[in-house]
Amino acid sequence: MTRMIHVLNGPNLNLLGQRQPEVYGHETLADVETRCIALAEELGLGLRFRQSNHEGQLVDWIHEARAEAAGIVINPAAYSHSSVAILDALNAYDGPVIEVHISNIHRRESFRHHSFVSARAEGVIAGCGTEGYLLALRRLASILGQ
Repeated sequence: MTRMIHVLNGPNLNLLGQRQPEVYGHETLADVETRCIALAEELGLGLRFRQSNHEGQLVDWIHEARAEAAGIVINPAAYSHSSVAILDALNAYDGPVIEVHISNIHRRESFRHHSFVSARAEGVIAGCGTEGYLLALRRLASILGQ
């Protein structure tokens, strides 16, 4: 049975490649999804890749993951710094969680230096560009013994 990984993306990531390319690069979220699907297949993992600008939708998807996913990769974007609701949902999930940030949040504005999600994540990948998603998938595969 293939282990399913949920890759969840927060607000404004639908604008990846258009919004602040000097910070986030020129690759689109569709490009990232394509690369993640290819790597997941190589690693023997299933993949569900989603994006929402709405906090409650992300919480609902984390709840779904409780029944469906062996692991979660999450880029909560701006919700990293403000969402106790996402943290609480992740705390109700039993599998491993890897937090991803395309930019290095610690080199940016001071309000971005704290992430609520980091308190729950087994690992945090920041500042590696969109390659961080691939690193997160490899780490989850390692944790899951794939």
